[in-house]
Amino acid sequence: MPLDAELATYLEAQKRLPPRSALTLGETRARMVDAARIYAGEPVELGSFRNLTIAGLNARLYSAGDGPLVVYFHGGRFISGNLESHDPLCRRIAAAANCRVVGVDYRLAPEHPFPAAVEDAVAVVEWALGQSERVAVAGDSSGANLAAVVAGDFRARLRCQALIYPMLDATCGSASHREFGEGFGPSSADMRRGWELYIPEGADPRNPRISPNFAQNLEGMPPAYVLTAEYDTLRDEGEEYAHRLGLAGNRVELKRWPGAIHGFFALPGLARISREAIEEMGSFIRRTA
Repeated sequence: MPLDAELATYLEAQKRLPPRSALTLGETRARMVDAARIYAGEPVELGSFRNLTIAGLNARLYSAGDGPLVVYFHGGRFISGNLESHDPLCRRIAAAANCRVVGVDYRLAPEHPFPAAVEDAVAVVEWALGQSERVAVAGDSSGANLAAVVAGDFRARLRCQALIYPMLDATCGSASHREFGEGFGPSSADMRRGWELYIPEGADPRNPRISPNFAQNLEGMPPAYVLTAEYDTLRDEGEEYAHRLGLAGNRVELKRWPGAIHGFFALPGLARISREAIEEMGSFIRRTA
């Protein structure tokens, strides 16, 4: 279907900004935080939230109900994103799922290439499992990559996983990379830049801890909600992973959002479909975790 009208307006506004490819690393990180202030809408009031430290990492715990503890990993192509860029989204997820959400500042590339972020993700999930018997993992884009990796590590102990347009294949070889490589938000070249800065020289991009789409054993995984966007370079790899989870006998809910682009989930102050997607993910967590 055509691009969502609100997202089309957003893309037109983005054309007036310097392209991502022209930004320094510092500018890339600053833009992501700025976008949250502009497009995330009014902060959702919660029962409580507090800053804490987990395994030496800055983290933030949001409480909106007595539901599960959801470990949320922010997106940003492994090179950007932090607690502030995803604070509004974590608040909305906590409210939608009637749960607690912990967001974490895992280490970013290129200062800390793979496997630093994975090690941080494992440490935070280990902490969460010591806090609650009902733990789920979730994330968007590169954060969904980390959620998928730790879901495999802790598959017997997690209640569910929610993967939002996940970044799962460092080879970037899918048809959607070619079809939506330009003009729909982060380009295929932007995604490749993230991978290049994340993967150390000599590492195999098909290592399943880098690219979960190459994992051989997907049996016994926690129930999964996989969200993809119609006009997204990452669409096909997310859908391939969801299908492979299903073929391995796992419960999977795959939703391709028509008219949507990469990053739309983080635009609830702008787009109705973003708010609907957050509510749908929250419903999945409430029903499953």
